[in-house]
Amino acid sequence: GAITNGKPVLVHTDGTVKQVAQTVDSATQALGSNLVFETGSMNYIRGTFDPDNNKCIFIYSDVGNSGYQTVVVCTIASDGSMSKGTPVVFSNHSGPNTSVTYAGNSKIVAAYKHSSNNYGNGIVGTISGTNVTFGTAEIFDGGQEALNPIVGYDSNADRVVVAYRENAGGDKGSCKVGTISGTSISFGSRVYFNNAASGGNAMTFDSNSNKMVISFADSANGSKGTSVVGTVSGTSISFGSEAIFNNAATKNLSSTFDSVNNKIIISYKDSGDNNEGKAVVGTVSGTSISFGSEAEWMSSGTFYGDENRDMIAFDPNANKVVIAYNDETDSFDGEFVVGTVSGTNISFSSSTDFDTDSNESTALVFDSNVNKFALAFRDSGNSNRGTVRSLQLAYNNTTNTLT
Repeated sequence: GAITNGKPVLVHTDGTVKQVAQTVDSATQALGSNLVFETGSMNYIRGTFDPDNNKCIFIYSDVGNSGYQTVVVCTIASDGSMSKGTPVVFSNHSGPNTSVTYAGNSKIVAAYKHSSNNYGNGIVGTISGTNVTFGTAEIFDGGQEALNPIVGYDSNADRVVVAYRENAGGDKGSCKVGTISGTSISFGSRVYFNNAASGGNAMTFDSNSNKMVISFADSANGSKGTSVVGTVSGTSISFGSEAIFNNAATKNLSSTFDSVNNKIIISYKDSGDNNEGKAVVGTVSGTSISFGSEAEWMSSGTFYGDENRDMIAFDPNANKVVIAYNDETDSFDGEFVVGTVSGTNISFSSSTDFDTDSNESTALVFDSNVNKFALAFRDSGNSNRGTVRSLQLAYNNTTNTLT
């Protein structure tokens, strides 16, 4: 057939050619409008994305309701506008020790330390539209103080993994594997991933190697930033050797998986370098992980991260990482930076405000259905109400098709 001068072509094995049509899909960076999802004061927000229902799920402590743990389902439209369901209380626990993950088949799992007895609890929620219904909470650590639990989903093994600091016998870094059955969850035996105190935990599933990566501050080794690779088998998990990514006291860890470059990205506060915000790229090989050079994303001061554990997420459409945080040097404004991975290193853009009021609790979730982030935060300029807005990153993608 006819081929237009200067147009790309596809060469077949028999030597013939056919013209290729190119379609360009692009967008500029943009923030959507604020949507209030909690009319009372709130804090300690965490988030996850449910790809079965294309919903962004946030759990938080409802200060206006005795600090009870509450969940809300949010939807991002293609134009960046957002809507929400009715918030639902799932526990009369209050405090920062919470985490949530998507767990397959329209399920989420929340892990938390119950404030009445310090027991570690896990509970299964089922998403239907903008509604969430919960089963009965199951104790994963009773009789001990389960500090800073984090929960993740191993999609290969179809298991949930919860990691926490067991406040007994040396504050060991502890881990259990959870199995969902209907609306219930059961847990296997405890496995230690670190034999001393650990804090500031972050956990990410590497879907390329089918490994769970736990990152933490090892207080038995100067609170250095450390990671370990876990392999789930049945109802248990085993770990490789620990690897240090920051040779100084490390705080406020958050991590994500770059599914384009097959890398783990860890964000943290470097207490050994003026509390600067930094990030590092990790590569999993077998049961080990290695790291590239540290990169600053906030070099002028420190950020407030004690309430921010879901502050980093990856956009595979734009092939970029976003870190959302609160800038202590700028009146706690809500800001974000955009990171680009190249090999084993990462570089960052300058910061952009998403909220110019004091903002001390943030969670970031990527919606793969509309290729936008949901950025949830406590808005001190609006009576500390729970607020969310969308974030669209700039991209320019070209698709080739045969004419």
